[in-house]
Amino acid sequence: MKNNIFLFTSLTALSLLFVSCGKFLDVEPKKSTSDEVTIVDENSAKTAVRGIYNQLQSDGYYGYSFQILGFFSGDNIRYTGSQTVNNQLTNHNVKSDLAVLATSWTAIYNTINRANNVIAKVPQLATTATFTPAIKNQLIGEAYFIRALAYFDLTRTWGGVQLILTPTTSPNDRPSIQRSSVAETYAQVLKDLIAAEDLLPETTNRIRATKKTVWALKARFYLYQNNWPEAEKYAGKIIDDKTNYTLLNPYKSFFANNASATSESVLELYYNINVTNTQAYNWQPSAKGGVGWIRPTDKIAELLSDPAIGGDRKALVEKQVINGADNWFGNLYYRTNGTDPAFLIRLAELYLIRAEARAQQENPDGARDDLNEIRKRSNVGILTTGTKEQVLLAIENENRLEFALENHRWYDLIRTNRAKDVLGIADANKLRLPIPYSQTLIDPNLAPNPGYSSN
Repeated sequence: MKNNIFLFTSLTALSLLFVSCGKFLDVEPKKSTSDEVTIVDENSAKTAVRGIYNQLQSDGYYGYSFQILGFFSGDNIRYTGSQTVNNQLTNHNVKSDLAVLATSWTAIYNTINRANNVIAKVPQLATTATFTPAIKNQLIGEAYFIRALAYFDLTRTWGGVQLILTPTTSPNDRPSIQRSSVAETYAQVLKDLIAAEDLLPETTNRIRATKKTVWALKARFYLYQNNWPEAEKYAGKIIDDKTNYTLLNPYKSFFANNASATSESVLELYYNINVTNTQAYNWQPSAKGGVGWIRPTDKIAELLSDPAIGGDRKALVEKQVINGADNWFGNLYYRTNGTDPAFLIRLAELYLIRAEARAQQENPDGARDDLNEIRKRSNVGILTTGTKEQVLLAIENENRLEFALENHRWYDLIRTNRAKDVLGIADANKLRLPIPYSQTLIDPNLAPNPGYSSN
């Protein structure tokens, strides 16, 4: 496994392309530069926002580590590498000193801290002929959005966490506060999303946050809160924008042949040959330049390969014979130069969010309509009948297939209270991961999760 966390924080030249708004600046504060002087004008403000995205895409966060917490905890993806300690996640017997916990936790809080710096400092900067209020608002809005996403990820993984909302220079510099409750932490997520929505433009950009990106995350947020009307409402805002968002046919069109920023993407993270995504290295077999440590489970590979169930989604998996045995490998991440995007929100998710919200509101016909859009695109038969419970189970199964190799399955089973039945988890405490032991050593206010010791 490659770890480029420090690389991401110290690169001095990263060019991320806007979809509709030009380019990021090719300047970034060096790691050794004091934060006190990094955000002083338009250029440094833009650089600081780019730095938030850099941390979001780092190996510690969406580039690798955070994603595998969900990958291995669910039943779609397994770990086959030499670091067998990662099987703690699959066995739901995770110890608080599992290294990937601390790596992910630290990367997420680093992302939050970078956002905090922008939120605290950019509003104080003077406007100029080029640094207009609209540009300032966009930068601040992006920081609010990413902070909302980060706290959302912390909460759905660990439960309520410490809400650090001002810049800090080190873990020891953090205010001495206790963990907030789940409800309080989610309330902060919503507060940040509302702030972002007010500040961001209603444009279409698939690699940076806009008002539309906020709507998409709001749909997911309200789904987790079982607020079905709001989940339906915000999912519909994206679905109904058919000029800018469409499901692609065939299924593989959103990722195959080096595709990126397609009309199916609401938000993805952009990588290039200078700042690479290490997922392909971990997914692909040695014959294709990887180590093949992350693989689809036999069960999901069988489901995807069944024409009546997986349909065109069979493109996600490939069977290879190694030493006389069949081995399944995933194809979502495959670019040997490390430029695969990380898919954070796709249009298909919004269809399935609205389908679930409609089913929960006793609208099975509307739910089936949305569900069948996903099924038709994947070239499998449509659903024409079914009770509310049957439709909800069909949506659960469709989510499993549609996002087979993306970080959805574990969290879907947690939020629907289905993890115990589907994964056989007897201890409800295991539905939250343990707070990293190294973090509890740094901060005595950081209490362990129930069912886990502090070491």
